[in-house]
Amino acid sequence: MTVRTALYGPQFAADPHAHYARLRDRGPLAPVELAPGVDAWLVTDYHVALEVLRDTDTWTRDPRRWQATQPADSPILPLFGWRPTALFSDGPAHTRYRQVITDSVGILEPHLLQRDTTAVAEQLIAEFADTGRADLLAQYAYRLPLLILTSWYGVPDPDIDRISNAMNHSFETSSGAAAAYADLVAVVTEQVADRRANPRHDLISAFLGHPAKLADDEVVRHITLTLMAGHEPTANLIAGALLRMLSDDRYAGSLHSGAMTAHDAVNEVLWNDPPLSNFSPHYPRRELVFHGTPLTPEQPVLVSYASANAQAALTPAESESLGGSYAHLAWGAGPHRCPARQPAVLMAVTAIEYLISRLTDLRLAVPRADVLWRPGPIHRALTALPVEFTPL
Repeated sequence: MTVRTALYGPQFAADPHAHYARLRDRGPLAPVELAPGVDAWLVTDYHVALEVLRDTDTWTRDPRRWQATQPADSPILPLFGWRPTALFSDGPAHTRYRQVITDSVGILEPHLLQRDTTAVAEQLIAEFADTGRADLLAQYAYRLPLLILTSWYGVPDPDIDRISNAMNHSFETSSGAAAAYADLVAVVTEQVADRRANPRHDLISAFLGHPAKLADDEVVRHITLTLMAGHEPTANLIAGALLRMLSDDRYAGSLHSGAMTAHDAVNEVLWNDPPLSNFSPHYPRRELVFHGTPLTPEQPVLVSYASANAQAALTPAESESLGGSYAHLAWGAGPHRCPARQPAVLMAVTAIEYLISRLTDLRLAVPRADVLWRPGPIHRALTALPVEFTPL
């Protein structure tokens, strides 16, 4: 009987890197459990991860053969279940879908993103600046990308919290995940129907008006995809980088223009604790033996960006060819590499720089060891980030 490591629960959340180290001892492919009764294989080796991410002849992103083996209420389906999107497509279909995403998101120029990020950051800081205390996760890191994204998509204010709750629970891989994702789809479906009848200058209308002429359901699914991919990882990137700056002595002067910057903190999080730690589900196109492990098309193979990054021992030439300090796998690799990595980093760095320029004596309100992480196999996400500062 194969002994599988559970990638969920408080024990894993408290110290995932210890689990990854033990998994790497079992070889580049390790047996894991994503949720009770949901088995998978996890790639823990950097170079083997690149093999999977780049080899479209051997691997497919289409999960339907595996999905047929899962119950309809499986808590992992909101994240891994098939939909007509770029995430679950290969070949020409993937190219068509991805072009819609890149063209639509491409209308958001960097100076507009910085402007909007700064404006929302000031709005959020004003809500707690006179208190001297805040939870920078709930009150800042989580709200900032949510408000920016929903503004770009033209989501009305009454639906913002509903979308936030649905996205949050969809990532939990718990019993309520399927219902949460269904509610997210319902909200977006209403907005797509409205824009079909009344186009506006927003991203929903851009998706609908793209020359690829996506059907309404394809538009709905891509909007839910880009909302989830744009919000949760960016929020956790901001929070993770702030935690690093507030608890690592190397950043002690950063709040007052130290040598190490917000960009350094963001890059370190992407290397060491990527917000999407284990993702990119792939499926063999046929039965095969991969690095000594027999696999079938019904078995999902995930890439552990966190483990692969920790394991990476790149030669100088390899590091240079893969992007130097940006050679981490936090954004994936190959044809499915995240198309919005530059906007995400720009939003995170801008949000952090503006915050520390306004609240210059930020400090953790609890010992670093008391900061807790949310359980779950996919993300690396804080439960809270309590801080203190001099009230403005």
